[in-house]
Amino acid sequence: MHFNRLRLSGFKSFVEPTELHIEPGLTGVVGPNGCGKSNLLEAIRWVMGESSYKRMRASGMDDVIFSGSAGRPARNMAEVTVVLDNTARTAPAANNDSDTLEISRRIEREAGSAYRINGKDARAKDVQLLFADASTGSRSPALVRQGQIGELVSAKPQARRRILEEAAGITGLYTRRHEAELRLNAAETNLTRLEDVVGQLEVQLASLKRQARQASRYRNISSDIRKAEATQLYLEWYHATQAVETGLSEIRDSERVLAEATRGAAETTRLMAMAGEKLPAMREHEAVKAAIVQRLTVERESLDAEEQRSRDRKSELETRQAQVEQDLLREREIIADTDGTLARLNAEEAELSDAQNAQSSERTDAETIVQENQLTLQKAEQEADELARKISDRRARRAAVERTLGELVQRLDKARSQLERTDAEITTLKAKREDLPGLVELREKVGEHERAEAEAHQSVETSEAEHERLRAGELEARQKLEEHRQSLARLETELSTLEQLLSVSDGDLWPPLIDAVSVAEGYEIALGAAIGDELEAPTDEAAPVHWRTLPPFETPPALPENMQALSKFVEAPTALSRRLSQVGFVSREDGARLQKLLEPGQRLVSREGDLWRWDGYSASAEAPTAAAQRLAQRNRLAGLHEAATKARETVQTGEAGFAQTQEATQRAGALVAEMRQKVRAAGIALGD
Repeated sequence: MHFNRLRLSGFKSFVEPTELHIEPGLTGVVGPNGCGKSNLLEAIRWVMGESSYKRMRASGMDDVIFSGSAGRPARNMAEVTVVLDNTARTAPAANNDSDTLEISRRIEREAGSAYRINGKDARAKDVQLLFADASTGSRSPALVRQGQIGELVSAKPQARRRILEEAAGITGLYTRRHEAELRLNAAETNLTRLEDVVGQLEVQLASLKRQARQASRYRNISSDIRKAEATQLYLEWYHATQAVETGLSEIRDSERVLAEATRGAAETTRLMAMAGEKLPAMREHEAVKAAIVQRLTVERESLDAEEQRSRDRKSELETRQAQVEQDLLREREIIADTDGTLARLNAEEAELSDAQNAQSSERTDAETIVQENQLTLQKAEQEADELARKISDRRARRAAVERTLGELVQRLDKARSQLERTDAEITTLKAKREDLPGLVELREKVGEHERAEAEAHQSVETSEAEHERLRAGELEARQKLEEHRQSLARLETELSTLEQLLSVSDGDLWPPLIDAVSVAEGYEIALGAAIGDELEAPTDEAAPVHWRTLPPFETPPALPENMQALSKFVEAPTALSRRLSQVGFVSREDGARLQKLLEPGQRLVSREGDLWRWDGYSASAEAPTAAAQRLAQRNRLAGLHEAATKARETVQTGEAGFAQTQEATQRAGALVAEMRQKVRAAGIALGD
């Protein structure tokens, strides 16, 4: 990772925007104490994601913002930007679309800090991982602060390990590993909490079961109460009937009295009719007068309403006229202000244009001179560096040659003295050799011991080769056994999980029908689409919602085109026989065509879960229903039992083979030790 530029604004002592160019080679910053040299290193560490204000030599993170001086006010914001070279395209994929990476951190007083990568908002973790992948970071040993050399010298091995990890380029992996461990710990905590919640739910489930039993008892008692109430109502009806008969006899007596009164009323009516012949003329005259009064009343109300509407309209128009006059006055003021602003801006634009044209030519000349001086300076520095390097190499080579020459002279003198002593000893031994007794026998024994030692070495090599072969076989057998054990553990884990999911509790008041259904593999989704959540209903008729067992149809309606019924692929209780016999299994392409041939109550399903019903209802296959998933899990459970049995047999066979291989390896190891002991004994005898 190569740093190109460092830009600071409002950071500690850098109140004005300051940009530091970091060119290839060594860049140094020289100055007296307190001039802000350490602030540059702290700025780099801060933009890399440093979160501890103590490491920034501050009492709070807001202290990195310029706090003011005698001649300058304090700032409310600080920003540090570092520009990295990304021509090798080694940055993370999300930020690897340009040749440079510009990472900035901006802090506002009492508002926290924010990160940006190439102008896009980023998290502190993203910035820290970016530098960690490049084997650096805000706390990297490569960033040496005051007193850190002494800390590295006296550091513990665990602290030194960080330096080696950074040099190996695995800091980012350890950072991600730490984050993964935190997530795993959080997941374990959630699992613990989930177990507590499951325990609470089990307690609630037991309570609900007790309440269900109480509800069933309540229903039975309610049935007895209804029977008693029906008996009571019958008795009341009987007594009411007796009362009605008594009332009828009283009504007949009243009718006789009413007939006599009716004859008197008829006579009175006749007299009223004679008087009524005079009423029509009077009533007609009254109706004419009432119509005239009604018409005048309606006209008066209409005139009053029209007068009120005219008044409201007049008031509304006066209000709108006043508002329009105010708007017109305000628009005139805005137009006058706009004209003055445009004139001022045009004058300023002309002045700026003249100043820019004058400065552009001067700036071009200055940049040309600076570039020429920089090229000259770079060439001179390169020539000086090359000469210094050549002088250093030649001095080092001369010192090495002189040191080697001295060592060779010393070794030559030492070899000459040893050679003279050896020649003298050889001459002495040759003179004494012929006088030694039993020399021939000793030479024969030496030859025998040499042959025995050679044979022992050969045996050791053979036994060691056999031991290595057996150890390799043992390692291979151990690996295969571990693989089989892991496979068995996965199968048993999945098996136990499915058994827990599919287990039917003995305490369940009404077990669902789905637990008594078995379906051929591949037809679970079709059965789930045909019946759906109704499979959760029990067959116990005491349940509020249940399947009642009815006899099969005597002559069931035939499915169109003699298609196969879904009942051929399903084994279920008798309560489902009617439903399954009227569900046809078809391909996805033929469903829509055969739907119009269905009889009432019939339906079609496909393997994918499409549904076509006799009444025109159609449903395309989507996600499998809960019932289909449960049926598929039951089929999977049956296959897992068989696979787990085979896996256990494989593990047992592997354990037996591994034990044999391990025993053979141990015997070969004992044989190697025995052969090495013989080699040592032969060596001792030969030495004697």
